[in-house]
This record gives sequence, structure tokens and C-alpha cells, in this order.
Amino acid sequence: DALLQNLGDLPIIAEDLGVITPPVEELRDRYGFPGMNILQFAFGSAAENRFLPHNIKHHSVVYTGTHDNDTTRGWYESESDETRDHVRRYLACDGHDIAWDLVRAANASVAALAIVPMQDLLNLPTAARMNYPGRLGGNWQWRYTRDMLEPWIAPRLADLTELYGRAPAIPETDDEAEVEASQD
Repeated sequence: DALLQNLGDLPIIAEDLGVITPPVEELRDRYGFPGMNILQFAFGSAAENRFLPHNIKHHSVVYTGTHDNDTTRGWYESESDETRDHVRRYLACDGHDIAWDLVRAANASVAALAIVPMQDLLNLPTAARMNYPGRLGGNWQWRYTRDMLEPWIAPRLADLTELYGRAPAIPETDDEAEVEASQD
């Protein structure tokens, strides 16, 4: 309460991953914080898995993966045959463009916000993983460089963003507002 009283309404996302107790859920719900859905956690188990896109709630944030996970490509390549088969069947894909298949699934979900790590947009392997929780060395070494961005990435992301209604509204220019007002 003191945090909200002193700082106001903050864009806080509750990291409700792992073992979550009822008091943690109550705190998240009391303050209306959206929870996290990680698509890499969705596959290889039952249809009730809370991370599967059909179980995601609107008041939440969906991620393909996070800084604590492998890249989506690295994750997929290291999964069992059964899990990879589940991914392919669920997403109706062949697995050859798996990072972008999950980017599409994240954007298509009903979650209020979709977050995609840069490594997934670039379809990078495990070597681009950001963090290994619990490991002392080798973390936070990956760096994006301008030459990694291929010319097809931005239009493809823009297409998915617009297709699934995630593009921000473009503010009207003064001229457009005047024309619209004169037509009313």
C-alpha cells in the first residue's frame, strides 16, 4: 500500500512463476498486477497447462521466453521428441521457424501484452542465451549488434503486430482531425 501511495499507479508485472502460494496470488490479485505466461513452459504436458495459449487470461503478459530461459530456438532444439511434436501439433507448424511460430502465438494470444526477446526475433541459438540462473559465470554476455538485424524482421513483426491488433494507435495530425471534424 505504501508503495502505491507514494509512487502512484506503476506498470508492475507480477513474476508469478515457479511455486506460487495462495498469499502471493492474493497479493497479485488485490493490486491487479498482471501475471506472466511463458510459452516455453507450455508444451509437453496436459491441455490444462496454464501457459498454453488457450489457457492464457487477458489480464496477463505473454512471453516467448525470458532472460532466464534459453532462446526459443535453443529451447526447441534441446527438447524431447515428444515435446517438439506437441509444439508442432499445437501450433500447426513444422518447427523450421519455431522462434517466429512462438512470436505469432504470443501476438495471437488474448494476453494484454506480448513480450518477445530480441534473440527470438533474430532466431538465435543457445549461444545467445542471456542468463543461466544459479550459475556464477557467463551470464549477461550476449550483446545485440546492428548487423544482426535482417531487413525482413521489422516488416514481419509489424505485420503480426497489426494482424493481431497489437499496433499502437497512430495519433491524428491536426489536418486529419480538422477534416474529420468538418465531416461531422
